[in-house]
Amino acid sequence: MTLSIDRRTFLHGLGAAITLPALEIMRPATKAHALMTAESGHPVRMAYVFFPNGVIMPSWKPDGKGNDYKLSDTISKIERHRNDFNVITGLAQDNGRAKGDGAGDHARCASTFLTGEHPVKSSDRVQVGISVDQVAAQHVGHLTRLPSLELGIERGKNAGSCDSGYSCAYSANISWKTATTPTAKEVNPRQAFERLFGSGDEQTRKERMRNRKSILDIVAADANRLKQKLGQTDRQKLDEYFTSIRDIEQRIVRAETAPKIEPPDLKLPTGVPSDLQEHIRLMFDILVVAFETDATRVSTFMLANAGSNRSYTNVGVKQGHHSLSHHRNNEEWVDNIRKIDGFLIDQYGYFLDRLKATPEGEGNLLDNSMIVYGSGLSDGNRHQHHDLPLIMAGQAGGTISTGRHLQYDVETPMNNLFLSMLDRVGAKVDSIGDSKSRLDELS
Repeated sequence: MTLSIDRRTFLHGLGAAITLPALEIMRPATKAHALMTAESGHPVRMAYVFFPNGVIMPSWKPDGKGNDYKLSDTISKIERHRNDFNVITGLAQDNGRAKGDGAGDHARCASTFLTGEHPVKSSDRVQVGISVDQVAAQHVGHLTRLPSLELGIERGKNAGSCDSGYSCAYSANISWKTATTPTAKEVNPRQAFERLFGSGDEQTRKERMRNRKSILDIVAADANRLKQKLGQTDRQKLDEYFTSIRDIEQRIVRAETAPKIEPPDLKLPTGVPSDLQEHIRLMFDILVVAFETDATRVSTFMLANAGSNRSYTNVGVKQGHHSLSHHRNNEEWVDNIRKIDGFLIDQYGYFLDRLKATPEGEGNLLDNSMIVYGSGLSDGNRHQHHDLPLIMAGQAGGTISTGRHLQYDVETPMNNLFLSMLDRVGAKVDSIGDSKSRLDELS
């Protein structure tokens, strides 16, 4: 009889449980219990990575279309992944526009980014629409430990007014569980890690943190019993997975204990790395592990809140991002925005590196994913909500053809893209937001 274990098997220990990566021994159970794509035989993951304040569009838009196109200056920073992504132009979020509500484009750009609905302008009442990630979570979230995972870099708040009379909730969230309930994001790496792997009570977790005891140490006995059942390939994969877990734990500890060197106006919560790049990449690493173990298949990640005025001194930009975005064609300010654009897409490239380096079946984790990188504004100086800067990486288990520039008619609803993505994770719906149809060209 062929030995197999269920895809959702956990390693258990006192106050902790770790989901496992896909192993050869799991194949029969996986096909029986998980939603798969016919092409790859593996679940499809989706993630939405949001950045604020738009981009310098002449440095973003590529020349040409289809496979025969030339990468722009900004996107060329991730040229190594050219065959793994599509640049998508022409899509719009029409409901990000004022519609008679006046100023507040930054609040609207985030709140409509994944919903396609127009937010109610109020500081004490929020209403917009359910976001695409949460539609997916409703349909396939029961198949994983977490229905979805929401990450961010800046905490933000959900009360008060943050942008011309709009609730702060609109600027601080892109994920909406219901029309009136944002899905709070996690900005602290340890807490995100605990959310994935910590299953004990609060006292147990605090005790483990005091002792600096690795989650791997706690589940060691269970892991050793499992290893006795595995072949050489699975043992090697499990060892590599444990190494990545321990590396993340060690980086979290270093981030919590390192001296804080930060600008006076930047207040980060305890335990968050003071180095911005380390913070972003640590969160991406946690997301890779979440996808690898099938702890979740749906995620959002805000690299900053809408209208963020963070300075990027690590690339020589001392002025605030939002302030610079109103550059009025001042060449020095435009150049500084280009530096920020380049830094942020570099971090996206790192995420793709990690996904592509994670084997899964005959391919890798990126092959079985859809990773959208974009903003709810194109030209931040003019607050434009059309021709949005978007990249989508991954082949969704073989159902998307990559390596292209897909150029759509101006004002094509971005929610058409979302409908097409929902189909590929097994969450078929008739419409979302202002969607009109699906983007058949993806295939």
